[in-house]
Amino acid sequence: MSTPTIDTRVASRLPDLIALAQEPSSEKRRALLRELTDHFFGSPVRTAAEDALYDTVLSELSADMEVAVRAELSTRFSTSPSAPRGLIRRLAHDEAAVAGPVLRNSTVLTDEDLLGVVKAKGQEHMRAVSERQTVSEAVSALIVERGDDTTLHTLLRNDGARLSRESSETVVERAKANPALHEATVERSSLPPDLLNEMYFVVEARLRQQILEKNAALDPALLESALAAGRTRVATVDGVLPADYAESLAYVEELRAANQLSPQMLARLLRSGSKTPFLIALAQLADIDFRTAQTIVERRELDALSVVCKAADLDRSLFLTYAVVMLNTDGDAMGKASAYARHYAELTREAALRTLRFWRMRRTNLAA
Repeated sequence: MSTPTIDTRVASRLPDLIALAQEPSSEKRRALLRELTDHFFGSPVRTAAEDALYDTVLSELSADMEVAVRAELSTRFSTSPSAPRGLIRRLAHDEAAVAGPVLRNSTVLTDEDLLGVVKAKGQEHMRAVSERQTVSEAVSALIVERGDDTTLHTLLRNDGARLSRESSETVVERAKANPALHEATVERSSLPPDLLNEMYFVVEARLRQQILEKNAALDPALLESALAAGRTRVATVDGVLPADYAESLAYVEELRAANQLSPQMLARLLRSGSKTPFLIALAQLADIDFRTAQTIVERRELDALSVVCKAADLDRSLFLTYAVVMLNTDGDAMGKASAYARHYAELTREAALRTLRFWRMRRTNLAA
């Protein structure tokens, strides 16, 4: 069996290269490292034995080099599909300035390698992994579990990063509590629609509009599957109902039995300050649960109220009545109501109906 050899250009200088490898001079070792690197890229056809020899020598030489040299090596080998595996793995576990290029780009690294880095290293390494052209569900799941919000933001902005349903649910729960994640979460193209709609009540108006637009464009078949997925998730822990809930519910049921439960009656309840009856009546007319109605009113979610009213095909003047009364604590109630009236006019009934179906999931779940 023949002895493994490197490229003939290297072999002709092998005694000198071996001597250089033993040199204490970092300058000479750096020169050898660069020469071997040049020879590696200049030899597109190599045997397995030659690859192994390159891997061993390059790994050992680079280990003692300063950060700048290792970073240069990482950059150079990061895009090579035939880069020495041992060297790439060593560089991936190096400090962040060195590891970054191979973590972002190297196809030599397997999922097992990446999981090892995410488990062992810090946020800078995780952010580099999050920027890869593709990130598997398994690697993404570990980043979602271990990453801070900055790392999670990086992952969410990468459409090549795949997220499982479970990871997506975790992302939404974290995003609800952190405004810095709102935009990246709402704008993520692969976020399941039912989870997207969970973000509605926590994000700003601009992002709410994006949610409405996505709902309007949603394929009917996907809408049904999204609603089905959402129903299995809805398990919200609701607080204690108002003390007058039972009494108010009985009153609203009497109105319904007498065929008096109407949008006009809803306006009268709101004007009279009958808060709990108004909330129950709103929930029944809109076919949503009590807690969603309560959230809309107590937080003065006028754009959400516009969705409810538009889906119920209520007259614009009735919506304005609700808006003015709900904003009555504000000196500029009429001015603000006019702005919401414009939003109401621009909102399509189709978008409102689809959005409301996600909100109705909770009512269906609670009834079951």
